[in-house]
Amino acid sequence: MAGRLLVLCPGQGAQHPAMFDMARSDPAASRALDVWLADPALAKLAGGASLFANQLAQPAIVAATLAMWTALRETIPAPSLVAGYSIGELAAYGVAGALAPLAVVRIAAERAGLMDACVDGRAAQGMVALSGMPKEAIEALLARFGFYPAIVTGEDAVVAGGPAALREELAEAVLATGGRATVLPVEVASHTPLLQGAVSPFSELLARQAWSAPAFPILSGISAEKVEDARLAMRVLSRQIAEPIRWMDCMDACAETGITVALELGPGAALSRMLQARHPDIACRSVTEFRSLDGIRSWLGRQLE
Repeated sequence: MAGRLLVLCPGQGAQHPAMFDMARSDPAASRALDVWLADPALAKLAGGASLFANQLAQPAIVAATLAMWTALRETIPAPSLVAGYSIGELAAYGVAGALAPLAVVRIAAERAGLMDACVDGRAAQGMVALSGMPKEAIEALLARFGFYPAIVTGEDAVVAGGPAALREELAEAVLATGGRATVLPVEVASHTPLLQGAVSPFSELLARQAWSAPAFPILSGISAEKVEDARLAMRVLSRQIAEPIRWMDCMDACAETGITVALELGPGAALSRMLQARHPDIACRSVTEFRSLDGIRSWLGRQLE
């Protein structure tokens, strides 16, 4: 029986200046990148602006993801499913053809601006990754320090968002109880109620776009359900700004769907590694683990035959 392919679209964290290089080895992807990178949404890249500033990071990651897909899509089997992590969920709709790539890049920039507006003039926000403790203990610590679960990646692992002034104290309290904690270099508490003010305007922005039927289903981060309808897509994409991502459930849904092979489009390899650890029977790789587009195609061909 032929394999079933999952395409993974990453979120923020692993972006770097060379993340467009492999895609540029394909003429069509290189031409597309020339157009996208010339757009005002990404104009600051040419001036050396930080790729970790939210306003630039989101459209840049989307552009890198869609460029890699442009380089591969005509020469690999069609996916059975596509899933994206945080901003990667928006990129997934570009991969599936539900939105035009340049539109997705521009939407990503506007999404970042709406999220940043939830911080302007208010208390600074931050995020902390917690793991190695029972769920109940994590919940108690989050409540104690005014943090919210943002992304659930395992039974004992969560990324949380809350007041930046207390993130170090939260991390220290986690370590004191025997857990693990990492303060993340993030200034917006994505996927928490602190971003509720961005939900309605982002929903209105999505409603103004030209949507097409996706070529294959997209997995919703907040519900782990398949999305194949534009109306549902707009609803879950806007809600996920202020609601937690159930990534553990998304990984399990991929396995339950019968996925046998997963390819992460990059930058980074966090999603493929998490999925491989949770579901070892799924063959998982990131494009960043290959030296060429032909290497990616050859691996997929062997796995999916």
